Amino acid sequence: MQTDIDPRHLIGRKAYDRNGTRIGTIDEVYLDDATGVPEWAAIRTGLFSRDAFVPLEPSELVDGALHVPFERSLIKDAPDFGVGRHLSPEQELQLYHHYGLDVASPPPLPDRDFGKLAGHEGHA
Repeated sequence: MQTDIDPRHLIGRKAYDRNGTRIGTIDEVYLDDATGVPEWAAIRTGLFSRDAFVPLEPSELVDGALHVPFERSLIKDAPDFGVGRHLSPEQELQLYHHYGLDVASPPPLPDRDFGKLAGHEGHA
């Protein structure tokens, strides 16, 4: 998503799923603790006044509306952590897994022997 958009301007905008079906209205925006970049949006779905969390990264703001590249049913089944609270790292991990967006794990430690062998193959 465009990172130059003020997250306060997202609140109150309509949100649509990948098929153009209306999901609801953006209720809150959650920022990444480390970078301050908008990371999640809580969308009021209207179903029992529940909010569904959606990732902003693969989503797009088009003509003033948020288009989320997931099916409405998947969005509505997202874990519900309630709004107005901080998302813990564990909760964020649950959301990433729900949407199939695995967070990049830390790089493995270099295998020095493998690196030497790979380096020698390039010179052949």
